[in-house]
Amino acid sequence: MDDARKMGLPGEPAGERLIDRVLRVDHAGEYGAVRIYEGQLAVLGRNGTAGQTIAHMAEQERRHLEAFEKMLPARRARPTLLQPVWHAAGFALGAATAMLGEKAAMACTVAVEEVIDAHYREQIAALPDDEAELKSTLEEFRREEVEHRDTAIAHEPHAAPGYELLTSAIKAGSRLAIWLSSRI
Repeated sequence: MDDARKMGLPGEPAGERLIDRVLRVDHAGEYGAVRIYEGQLAVLGRNGTAGQTIAHMAEQERRHLEAFEKMLPARRARPTLLQPVWHAAGFALGAATAMLGEKAAMACTVAVEEVIDAHYREQIAALPDDEAELKSTLEEFRREEVEHRDTAIAHEPHAAPGYELLTSAIKAGSRLAIWLSSRI
């Protein structure tokens, strides 16, 4: 990475403002992920292959969320003010995709995790070298998110009704949620 990229663009946060933004948006993202899986499990249940798979992924997301819930006060960062929105929107997205079937639920995971993989990569690259512990945590979580994507792909999500439209809409919504949560 060149030095100009590492320094960031004019107007982009640095130092503690960057850490505050990273923790806020990642906490919001993990919270939203937990809610998506809760919505899917409410419709699909925990039995069967898809239900068990989703329950496993949800447990990993809960662990990520718990880590950010500890980091926020430790780093004197604040959560997003949009958490009530993500509470409802995450559950609704999860339930709606599950109502379309197991393959659509897995398509949701593929779409979200593709966006999150890129998001975590960008954050890791933007963090200064003295944030090695945070970078390591983000890299661990990123690998688990990629694992979720790969697991979902194994469930043939491309067979979901309207796969391209569905995943495009979910990716756009995920990118918007990241942008909003990092700022509000």
